[in-house]
Order: sequence, then C-alpha cells, then structure tokens
Amino acid sequence: MSAVGVIGAGAWGTALAVQLVRNGCQVGLWGRNAEHLSNLESDKENKRYLSGVALPDQLRFCSDLNRMARDYEHLLMVVPSHSFRSILREIKAQLGNNSRISWATKGLELDSGEFLHMVLEQEVPGVPTAIVSGPSFATELGQGQPTVMTAASTDQGFLSDIVSTFHGQNLRIYPSDDVLGVEIGGAIKNVLAIATGIADGLGYGSNTQAALITRGLAEMVRLGTTLGAKRETLMGVSGVGDLVLTCTDNQSRNRRMGLYLGKGMTMNEATEKIGQALEGVKTAGVVMQVAAQAGVDMPISQMVYRILYQGHASKDAVGELLARDVRKEHE
Repeated sequence: MSAVGVIGAGAWGTALAVQLVRNGCQVGLWGRNAEHLSNLESDKENKRYLSGVALPDQLRFCSDLNRMARDYEHLLMVVPSHSFRSILREIKAQLGNNSRISWATKGLELDSGEFLHMVLEQEVPGVPTAIVSGPSFATELGQGQPTVMTAASTDQGFLSDIVSTFHGQNLRIYPSDDVLGVEIGGAIKNVLAIATGIADGLGYGSNTQAALITRGLAEMVRLGTTLGAKRETLMGVSGVGDLVLTCTDNQSRNRRMGLYLGKGMTMNEATEKIGQALEGVKTAGVVMQVAAQAGVDMPISQMVYRILYQGHASKDAVGELLARDVRKEHE
C-alpha cells in the first residue's frame, strides 16, 4: 500500500487526498491552519473549499510540516505557485534518501519566471520528482466522477510508481516524460480562461469563444515548442484537454474572473467575490515575461495582462485582436 503526504489543504489538495484514499493509499493531509484542519477532521468535510465531498475516515491530518516530511517518503505538493519554493525550503532538511516529490500546482514562480521543475532542481537536487496535471475540477474528482490526467517525470521508476498510485477507480493516468509540456499546458490555460470569460462577460457568443480557445491553443503550442516541449503533449490531455475544460465551465475560478471583468468589475472586486486564489491572475504577468524572453508572440495572453495590470478596457480588447494584421493561421 502506498503512503502519500499531501501538502496543501485547499480544494485541489483535499480532492487528491480523497482520491488517493479511494485508491487504497495511506494518506496524510497537511495545512498551515491548525483550526482549519481540526474542522476538516470533525466535520468530515472541507466546507470552506470543497463542500459536498465527504472526507474518508482513513484520511489523517497534520499541521506540522516537518513531521509530514519525515513521516511520508512520497510528498505531493498542492500549494499556490507563489509559496512553492518557501515550502520546499521548510521541508528539505527533513527529506531522507528515499524521499520523492510530486506536484499538482499549476503555474510559474512569480519573481523568477521559472517553471516549478526548475525550482525543485534548485531547492532539492537529486530528489525524484513528477508532475500530475490535466482537465479536472476538484469537486468532480472528489465526488468520484470519471477523470483523466497526465503524470510526467524524467525518472522512469518514480513515474511508474506515480501511475500505479494515482491510476485506479475513477481516475485514469497517462504517463509522459515531457515535464515542461505538462507544466506549460497547466499554466497557460488559466490565462486563456480569463480571456474567454471576459468575452462571455461582454456578451459575445460561441463564435468568439471558439476563436479564443483555438487561437489561445496556438499561443500555447508556439511558446511550448519554442521552449522545448513536445507538440503532442500540448495537443493532449494536459494541454488542449485542460484548456477546453477551464475555458468553458464556470467551475473554473479563472473563467469566472474573466466573466466579472467583462461585466465591469475591477480585478479586486472580482477576486473578493470569488474568494480563492487565482493562478491565472498571477501567471499572466509571468507568461508575458517568459514569452518576451523566448521571442514568442502571444496576443491573447497579452490582452489579459493589459486588462489585469494596465487598466485596459475589456470592451476594447476583442476588437483590437480582430484588427490585427492578417497572417496565415499557423504562423
């Protein structure tokens, strides 16, 4: 029986912990807020982030991060990208020779613009790592609905273990060695979901939504292949699959952010209404930094950045995209 320590007691961390218990694993769930964890244990439900999903009796709770790192050889990181490095720095002294780290965080590091596999290489060199990502909403996975995801690692032994640990019951896992491609799909789709939400909030219809998703995918592929990711990864479950899901369903917080912006709310008003962290908002600026360094044109992502951070009017953005110079579709 596999044992996994899940670091992060938000919606996604809780849902993955429930799934791993469902698959027969011994699972511990860590959160920094001891009162929040106590409520989870007593209520048998994460009412704050994942209401309606029953927490299994076998799930264990821990507010001591160092203890979690000592007790579990396999740690699953499900924390916001902005706290990813600091968590690693807290636990690395506790890691043993058999420690392994997987992560389900979608985004890039804000200050450096680095992908999270780079942060892992810098902070815990030599530790086997793997990413788990794909088109999945926390509530649906927590409820046991059929879901597919991708696991990627350059360590084939750990990748095999990850697949056997996560794959089962309602969850199907596809293995990959393209860590960068899986990361790019998970990060860029959140920015593009804001774009489609803005268009829908402005009252545009399915034609506009389809155009933004299709051209957004072109941006994702352009950036990914320039940086060395595989096109087939970006056209698969963790790329186009995650993109379509996040852009079209209002369970997506990033899409809802766009909807509220399109309806005239400020970013602060929309963030307060949603009430949870939004990786797409954080990622938008970093993506433009990475794209500029790579010499890649990403007009839709740039539109989102300008609306979020430069006060650009949402109502003008789509028209400006349509007014761009004509070029071949695949350029």
